[in-house]
Amino acid sequence: MARTVPLLPCGDLDEAVRFYGSLGFEVTSQQYRPSPHAAFRRGDLGLHVYGMPDWDPEQSHSSCLVLVDDTEALWREWADGLRGLYGRIPVAGLPRITRPRHRANAAGRSGFSLVDPSGNWIRVYGEVSDTPAATTPLARAVENAVVLADSRGDEAQALKVLAGAERRADESTPRKDRVAALALVAELQQRLGDDAAAAVTRGRLAQL
Repeated sequence: MARTVPLLPCGDLDEAVRFYGSLGFEVTSQQYRPSPHAAFRRGDLGLHVYGMPDWDPEQSHSSCLVLVDDTEALWREWADGLRGLYGRIPVAGLPRITRPRHRANAAGRSGFSLVDPSGNWIRVYGEVSDTPAATTPLARAVENAVVLADSRGDEAQALKVLAGAERRADESTPRKDRVAALALVAELQQRLGDDAAAAVTRGRLAQL
């Protein structure tokens, strides 16, 4: 048997232990000297973190993939854990978690992203693609916005792309595509801190 285990940097080891503990990870080893390090285990998932002095989470490019059978089930468990730790599900800043959505850049697999307090991206994908290709301009815009916001972290550009496509949609656009677009627009507005605009969009969504 052979396996690999991600080894990710962190600025505050104790914070990392609390964070991954809320996700159901057990600490299997931990040390502060000669260098900070902690090892975690959650079922078949293994993860290590190591401390780096003066680490800047905003400059992090560290990432790892997690492949699962059911992204929705894992998202619910992790979202509940984060809510227990922070009193809410964090959707902006650090840490944050996105919702499971089908990813055009992952052959249509369902996926979501978790960004830990040190800026490490944990990218969760389903093993199997079960999503048909988008057939309308608005549905394709939703796919592009998901890639921009949830895979690349560029919510502002995702909102620009999607809001423009939503404005151009006409009555021939299927309702399900308009619902999906408005729901994501509202979420992106919230993630960018524009709660007033998000409330207006949710009102339009409720009317639709």
